[in-house]
Order: sequence, then structure tokens, then C-alpha cells
Amino acid sequence: MKLKSLLFAALLPLPVLAAPIFTLQSQDFKDNTVLQQRFAGNNKNNPSCTGENVSPQLQWQHAPAETKSFALVITDPVGAKGLGVTHLVAYNIAADRSSFAQGDLAQGNGYTGGKNTPGTDKYYGPCPPAGSGLHHYNFVLIATDLPANSLPAGLTQPELFGKLKGHALAATTLVGSFANP
Repeated sequence: MKLKSLLFAALLPLPVLAAPIFTLQSQDFKDNTVLQQRFAGNNKNNPSCTGENVSPQLQWQHAPAETKSFALVITDPVGAKGLGVTHLVAYNIAADRSSFAQGDLAQGNGYTGGKNTPGTDKYYGPCPPAGSGLHHYNFVLIATDLPANSLPAGLTQPELFGKLKGHALAATTLVGSFANP
């Protein structure tokens, strides 16, 4: 009977090992938690920009094996009274990169900058109007099959997404929130 059980067990398929999940994390905030004031935008001409405009640290792992570059966008879908605000458009991020140090995105380090809603090519931190409630900031990292440095500088988010059609391999997201009292 033991031989029969062993033979039967040998015929069963081995458990399929699940591929690791592509993830994005930060040492500066956990998913769905409030961002610290220093990560908010800083603009003397906008009273809602009360922070230091320091970009948070980000790290990722388990990108698809075919990844040749990454793109990163940060958006507030309810900003501008529901029309949405893009805080960062970054792409041509090298495939061998797996993190950005705190401040890198605000300084333009390690990526080609596109044009965000405020018109800059770097990280522009949260600046929600006082009393508008909690806003959610979606950090979306996209693995692509496009070689790094293949896209021109200055693309808007819609232009970038148009160029990524057919080239996006996977995406992962991290959400931080922020409100001005």
C-alpha cells in the first residue's frame, strides 16, 4: 500500500511557485498613511504649499525580468476640485535601479523629468487647499520594455502614457495622504 501511495503522490503536480509580486514601499510612510509636513510642497506664492518639498524615499522589488526601464508618476486624483493634479512625471529610470533616496525626486536625480501640473520637471509636493479634506497621493511605478533614455524630456502624463501603450509590463502603487487644516 505504501508503494501505491508513493507512486500516486509522485504523479501529482508540484505546487506552482507564485512569482514574487512587484511592490513599491517607502521608509518614510506606509501605504495609506499620512505624509509628514516636510513632504508637502513649498511655494511662497501659494499659501497651501506649507512644507519643505522634500520627496520621500522609495524602493521597489520584484520587477518583471524583461524590465528595461521604469516610469513613476505621482498624482492627486481629487486635486484641482476633482480634475486631478500630477505632482511628478519621471521616466527613463534605469532597470538596475531599485530605489530613490529621500530628496532625489525633488532634485531630479536618476530620471528624465516630464511636465507636472505646476509646470516643473521635478517632484512638487502636496499643496491641497486648506479645508479641502484629506487628499490621496498615488505613487505609481511602471515597469517597461523601453530602453532607458529612449523617451524625450518634458512629456506630460498623458503623453507619457501614450508612449507606454504596448510597452508597460507591470505596475505597482503606494498611496500617501495629506491635508492642510
